[in-house]
Amino acid sequence: MTGPLLQVEELHKSFGDLEVLKGVDMTLDRGHKTAIIGPSGCGKSTMLRCINYMERPTQGHIHLDGELFGETQSDGAYKPMNEKGLARQRAHVGMVFQGFYLWPHLCARDNIGIGPMKVRGISKAQANELADAMLEKVHMSHKANEFPERLSGGQQQRVAIARALAQQPKLMLFDEPTSALDPELIGEVLNVIQELAEEGRSMVLVTHEIRFAREVADHVIFLHDGVIVEEGPPKQVIDNPQHERLRAFLRQIVEH
Repeated sequence: MTGPLLQVEELHKSFGDLEVLKGVDMTLDRGHKTAIIGPSGCGKSTMLRCINYMERPTQGHIHLDGELFGETQSDGAYKPMNEKGLARQRAHVGMVFQGFYLWPHLCARDNIGIGPMKVRGISKAQANELADAMLEKVHMSHKANEFPERLSGGQQQRVAIARALAQQPKLMLFDEPTSALDPELIGEVLNVIQELAEEGRSMVLVTHEIRFAREVADHVIFLHDGVIVEEGPPKQVIDNPQHERLRAFLRQIVEH
């Protein structure tokens, strides 16, 4: 397949009278990583949730791998895709949230294997084999039989990443995956994400970890008040910001 993996065109999202996204465009090439930074409340998480249609955009279109996402088009008119079609498309997008959302009554292995069993109809043995492979990828093989309550926040997040990887997605979305973690646990999660990035996975990462964004991303977007104020290579955006809003934001991050 040629062309970009992900295209976001003129994305708007409103909640009642509150317009959160005000016309956002974005392109992600295969194997590339885009980091989205910006102050709290600027629309970063909403943008990510619109990309996989957890939130339905008010206006604009998403294309994944050349296919219109979340909508169908006929005679120039767009209409929402049915739930079955949307579920098929969402299976190609792995999402990692701020919270971990693991099933408390399932061990780590079963938290990962249950999705592929239900969605793809694979056997329990196949699901266990897949789950074990994903746990190894996030350095959690030794905790396969542990339940979430016996895992640290960082370990739970790594299981959540393994669960997303088990979908074998074309695109990974990370929504501030370290924001709920104690400072000493952040590094273990960032290390796993960095390893996935080095594998050549396509990902969009919403993060406050500016230094990490600079190291991992090919492209950085600074979102402010629902619009992209500045974007470009990380060394340009983070090391040599042009817009005063971005400079003020980076100063604030450094001071904290």
